[in-house]
Order: sequence, then structure tokens, then C-alpha cells
Amino acid sequence: MQFIDEATITVIAGDGGNGSASFRREKFIERGGPDGGDGGRGGSIIMTADENINTLIDYRFIKKYVAKNGDIGRGADCYGHKGEDVYLRVPVGTTVIDEELGLVVADLDHHGHEVVVAAGGKGGLGNLHFKSSTNRAPRQTTAGEEGERKIVRLELKVLADVGLLGLPNAGKSTFIRAVSKATPKVADYPFTTLHPNLGVVRIDYQKSFVIADIPGLIEGASDGVGLGFKFLRHLQRTKLLLHIVDIFPLNTDEDVVASAVAITQELKKYDPELYDKPRFLVINKVDLVLEEERDELVNKFVNEFKKHETNTNFDKIFVISGVTGNGCQDVCYSIMNFLDELKNLASQDV
Repeated sequence: MQFIDEATITVIAGDGGNGSASFRREKFIERGGPDGGDGGRGGSIIMTADENINTLIDYRFIKKYVAKNGDIGRGADCYGHKGEDVYLRVPVGTTVIDEELGLVVADLDHHGHEVVVAAGGKGGLGNLHFKSSTNRAPRQTTAGEEGERKIVRLELKVLADVGLLGLPNAGKSTFIRAVSKATPKVADYPFTTLHPNLGVVRIDYQKSFVIADIPGLIEGASDGVGLGFKFLRHLQRTKLLLHIVDIFPLNTDEDVVASAVAITQELKKYDPELYDKPRFLVINKVDLVLEEERDELVNKFVNEFKKHETNTNFDKIFVISGVTGNGCQDVCYSIMNFLDELKNLASQDV
């Protein structure tokens, strides 16, 4: 299935039905009086989060959703039927944004979460509401109100505990393959990952966490270079970031330290809160370095990187090989411990 994480649609709620001007007419009952009922309320457009859906692809093809109008009122105090609501199912983690106002309507962050994105119009009043001692035969009614009409943008932010951050071809997809059953594409050229991938890392029978792999970020992303910031929103819900660095890049002229610092600066430009999230530094592809040279190369990189990187949230540093799996288990256990500590702190605050 194609992964779609953004869509813009038009939603039109139903109009309310008009009120009725009617008078009671029955044999042997003189001057029966007004009995016109109210119009029915128009149908609403309601969005609901469904954990069984993982993409917004349906909303790429159907762009307009219209709810039914309410029925008009009838005589004999009969009110019009309410228009049928339209329910739109979206993945958990979808943010609904009013395109014209630029305001967030709702953040559907759990299964079953519902929000009315376009409310149906109220039904008009029938003439029975206007009777009085001085107006015994009212012919006044009111028209039903128009339903809301909106253009809304849907943005999906995947729900993951841990997000992978790094340059294209740094080994993010290889790492997620090594620690989970996810099977993202892996190749020896940049941008092999074109959409987010999720993997479940199971530590034991009762402990697991979800890790998200997004396309690589490169210097100049804020100006639209590469895939830009298109997928960084998927890291905003994560609790921890893994900054994966290729210690032995294919391009031998590449300055590894400068590239790693550039990534963190691009992250800062996109969202300071995302930049301030706790991060682990994961130095990858050490299997390509001669064993007697590894410690010197890694220490040199770490010392240079710390001189340029002002963020103090790099809690831990790991040295791994995603291909051989060396060091990956230590990373996973440390992540699980970190998440458990967060959960304990949250329970204490409650």
C-alpha cells in the first residue's frame, strides 16, 4: 500500500430544513391553531481516529465530502428528520487543520477519538413557536441554517517512541532491520527511504517499543534541498531521537563532523522543541574501519562533534554496526530503560 501522510479535502455539512407553516384541520375541531413543526438539523462531517488505518491514501482520490440536508418540518407538530452524519475514518495520529484560518481543529491521537469538523445547520422553526394570545394564527417560520463548509488539511504524524535521524545512507534502515522485523529498502545510494517506516522492537515478552525511520535529512533541507522537511513531522511525537552517523562514508572527502553538525542545525531551524528532545548518538558502520583504528577514529569524531554541538541532550553514545548487528542490542536495552524511566516519572507526577 502506498504511504500517504498528507491530504487536503473539502467538507460540506448539511443545511437545516425549513420550518413549516401549517394549521390543524380536523372534523369537529374549529380553529385548531398552528401545528407546523421544525425542520431537521443538517448532517455533520465527523472524523474519527481508527487504529486499523495507517495511511491517508483514500483522501488523495476523493476530495469532497457532503452530508445530507435536514428535512423540512410538517404539519401535525411533525419535525423534519435530521440529515445523516458522514463519518470519515483517519489513522491515529492525524492532525486536522482548517486551511483557510490556519488553525488546528483537532489532534486525533488515540483510537476512537472523534471531532466534528463541519457542523450541520440548525433546523428552522415552525409556526407553532410563534403563537400567542394576540397572534393565534401565525404564519411566520424561519429557514434552516446553512451547514459549515471548510477546506481542511490532514497531516499524519506517525506514533512512535523513538525516531531515527541522520544523513541519507547513514544506515538508518539497516539499523531498523537489525533490531525489528521491519523490512525497509536498503541500498548503497542516498534516499533509498522515500517514506516513513515503523518497526516494533521487542525486548522481551512484555516490553517493546516502536521505532520510526524517515528519509534522510541533508544540509539545506530548510531551503528545500533533498526531501526538505517533508517527513520531520513524524518525529514530533517521539520521546527519543537516535542520531545515526556514518563514521566511514562512501565519499572519503566528506567531513563527518561538519555533516553531523549540519543535521542538528537543520533540525533546530525546523522545530526548536524537536531539537531539544533527548538524543542518543549512534556511530554506525564501524565494521568498515580497521579494528586497531576504530577507537582513535571514534574518539576523534566525538571530541570534535561535542565542540560544535551545543545541545546537551546527547545522553549516551553508542558504537555499532547495523550490518553485523554488533552493539545494536545495547542500544535497544538503553532505549527501553530510558522509556521505562519516563513512564515512572509520569506515574509519579500523577
